[in-house]
Amino acid sequence: MDATVSPSVSAGTPARPHSSGSTNNAADISVIVIYFAVVLAVGLWILLKTNRGTVGGFFLAGRDVVWWPISASLFASNVGSTNFVGQAGTGAASGIGVSVIETNAVLLLLLLGWIFVPIYIKAGVVTMPEYLMKRFGGKRIQIFFSVLSLFSCIVTKISRNMFSGAIFINVALGLDLYVAIFILLVITGIFTIAGGLASVIYTDVLQTIIMLVGAFILTGFAFAEVGGYEAFTEKYMKAIPSVITENNVTLNPECYTPKADSFHLFQDPITGELPWPGVLIGMNLVSVWYWCADQVIVQRCLSGRNMSHVKAGCILCSYLKMLPLFLIVMPGMISRILFPDEITCVVPSECEQHCGTSAGCTNIAYPKLVVELMPNRLRGLMLSAMLASLMSSLTSVFNSASTLFTIDIYTKIRKQASERELLLAGRLFIIVLIALSVAWIPVVQAGQNGELVHYFSSILSYIGSPVAAVFLLAIFCKRGNEQGDFWAMIFGLVIGLIHMISEFAYGTGTCMVPSQCPNIICGWHYTYFAIVLFTLTVLVALGISLLTKPIPDIHLYRLCWALRNSQEERIDLNPEQYGQEEAGDQGEEDDPEESQGCCKRAWNAFCGLQTKTGPKLTEEEKAALQKKLRDTSENPCGGTW
Repeated sequence: MDATVSPSVSAGTPARPHSSGSTNNAADISVIVIYFAVVLAVGLWILLKTNRGTVGGFFLAGRDVVWWPISASLFASNVGSTNFVGQAGTGAASGIGVSVIETNAVLLLLLLGWIFVPIYIKAGVVTMPEYLMKRFGGKRIQIFFSVLSLFSCIVTKISRNMFSGAIFINVALGLDLYVAIFILLVITGIFTIAGGLASVIYTDVLQTIIMLVGAFILTGFAFAEVGGYEAFTEKYMKAIPSVITENNVTLNPECYTPKADSFHLFQDPITGELPWPGVLIGMNLVSVWYWCADQVIVQRCLSGRNMSHVKAGCILCSYLKMLPLFLIVMPGMISRILFPDEITCVVPSECEQHCGTSAGCTNIAYPKLVVELMPNRLRGLMLSAMLASLMSSLTSVFNSASTLFTIDIYTKIRKQASERELLLAGRLFIIVLIALSVAWIPVVQAGQNGELVHYFSSILSYIGSPVAAVFLLAIFCKRGNEQGDFWAMIFGLVIGLIHMISEFAYGTGTCMVPSQCPNIICGWHYTYFAIVLFTLTVLVALGISLLTKPIPDIHLYRLCWALRNSQEERIDLNPEQYGQEEAGDQGEEDDPEESQGCCKRAWNAFCGLQTKTGPKLTEEEKAALQKKLRDTSENPCGGTW
């Protein structure tokens, strides 16, 4: 099909289906209320069942989670409202090529379960910065990576998820963007502060089921509306907006016609929006950080009962990651067919009218499809599914960011902090994180013409390549040392941030107003930039490491791949260890029991901070407990579900 279809072809585009287009009816509202009641019931059950009053209980769910909740939580943490909004929008704009980013995760999840997690467990760490401290020694690399990870949570996770969830609620309920964000934050913030990782993981199971059921139903309705797959492929190539001129100037057809390779998984290496060499090589390298060294993802695997459960969870999640092409991307493309004027508007004034931003309206593709196509009750189910995906993503990031701050930063400020103080500090930090993320939302709204997938992928390329390089070298290159990897990370991040800030300063441009960004900055795709930045980081790390002293093996046992099975005693480069975890997992409380008022007892019960007394563990029992927490043995035919 010729990509340069004339405007007259739009006459063949299906008419906008009739729908009430509102969830303000008793049927939809009742479904949403039932959803929240069920989630609340599950959450309360977890609150009563699990021990949230210790570091191990709150941050790692007691390390007793089985495989299917791990899988559901991995999937729900990754496939949130951002995917339903962002990937559907990119699918509407450029076709099915964006789904390759999702299928890339299949290989990376296997690397996570078989290579990275066993090293982390044998190292006995709770956070990824803590692993870098043990692997290289010194605290500067731990603190620097902690700050970087928190920055990443703000710019690539929380603000992006809040923005995408608010878009859906804005389209469905007509609420103001920031009012919708406030409501979402109140719900998810309270839930995470109270429940810890256990409540996040087990409610993720329920929310994953709701997401998948709702997405399957909507996909069926969408294909039925468009006339089946063959009609879908034909009509998509003709879906163009009716308004293509402004101030008597007709836009370039490339701005509003579907791409010629819209139905190619691997797009052109030069002209494609997601060139296949960059996606297969650059995004896979960058995604090593996201899937194998990011606190949000790894924390779910560290909570597993044993390695068999961790690996099974990774395998099931890799299968689930094949679904977004059919459940998210293709429905987004169908939305372009049904609503071409709204979804593919190119004239800024038209876009402002339809979605409130001049950068483009592809982000409303999936929400628009839900509101206009689904009947009553099912529309409420889909809104519940979107709320479920949003809550899963936000609660996951909140808990993991709180873990990073508490373990890797607060313990450096308050070295003698009690476990109770650490738990309270972690919960209060969530509020600070929320405020910073809200302030970043306008940047998300303007970045990469408003396409969330390109925004996220570009930011990840600029700051993720150096981190991925450092973690791969830490695992596979025994010769690497702290000087090499720390300064290589600094070098890579400086280059990446210069590129990111310059691109944001110039802007990505629109069809009406092209960007004035120089070619040396914006003239190459961010996936290619990721390859170059990764390579430079590796060369700097190896160069400095070879010029400085190596780390003796006695400090590296079970911290890198070559020495992963060593049974010899390791002498940590940093003898100062974080001791609260052991005490936390024992369920001990050193503070004497004191009389408490009603309000204080209620607050402690809400946060799981009730004063507990119990017998002290002997030194032998403590050693046995620590050995169990670092055990990577497998039991594929035994254990419980």
